[in-house]
Amino acid sequence: MLGGRNPNKIPEILNMRLSLRQLQIFLAVADSGSTMAAAQALALSQSAASAALNELENLLNVQLFDRVGKRLLINDNGRLLLPQARQLLDGAALIEQQFAGAQAGIAGLRLAASTTIGIYHLPAILAGFSVQQGAALPQVLIANSAEVAGAVADFKADLGFIEGPCHQPELQVEPWISDELIIVCAPTHALALAGKVGLKALREASWLLREPGSGTREAVAHALLPHLHVLRPAGEFSNSEAIKHAAAAGLGLACLSRVLVADMLEAGQLVELATSLPTLRRHFYLVLSRRKLLSARLAGFLQFCREWT
Repeated sequence: MLGGRNPNKIPEILNMRLSLRQLQIFLAVADSGSTMAAAQALALSQSAASAALNELENLLNVQLFDRVGKRLLINDNGRLLLPQARQLLDGAALIEQQFAGAQAGIAGLRLAASTTIGIYHLPAILAGFSVQQGAALPQVLIANSAEVAGAVADFKADLGFIEGPCHQPELQVEPWISDELIIVCAPTHALALAGKVGLKALREASWLLREPGSGTREAVAHALLPHLHVLRPAGEFSNSEAIKHAAAAGLGLACLSRVLVADMLEAGQLVELATSLPTLRRHFYLVLSRRKLLSARLAGFLQFCREWT
């Protein structure tokens, strides 16, 4: 026996029937909901994709999907396999990149960012990194903070940028940069003409809010509720751009990032309310899976983001 290893284990490892190709097809089916769509995405025949999925299920002795008509809906077994399969394929891609030359995988980085960061901060960061490193642009998903965290947890994204706290224990959450929140409304809104606005008026006002799960929604609640105790919603919107236009149309008050409403403030379409509240700030966060394997490219980009001001 060499180095304490049991040589009898070697044939067992070499005879392993689980393949990366099977896992790749499994993930494609999970993402698309059918073997036909998965086959098209992977440039395979449908019969080859179906056969590989059947081989995987037979090998594991479980069904990974519930068959509903022509749809394949991932079940609890499939959801258990999902992050492990992504991690294994991630590791295989990292091995290929390490031995394929300095420029390998430059455009293969997968980022996910919440709306405000993705629209107003990430483009400048990518431009700065590309100029400094000579790197091609990565894939970018723009979604709300809960969806970004989910993408990182499922290994669909290598790195996430979110606008509010994250409560998923499998993720490493790192405070990043801070952002100022201000209260805005249309110039014709009654409170815009009232001078300094007190807490009572803010409590009685109608607010335009992001949807539940949004980092902005959580950050606004965290900033305002200690002072106002209640927010009366006038409406919920799936992105902050819609909220600022709804505020400009006179539909209610909005608490938004200063950088997001700067254009409408300058154009006079929105006004910033003077209130008795303290300065409102929130943190943006970087999120990584605790099991994520960092390539040299990802580690370099992560450090660049940490130093960004």
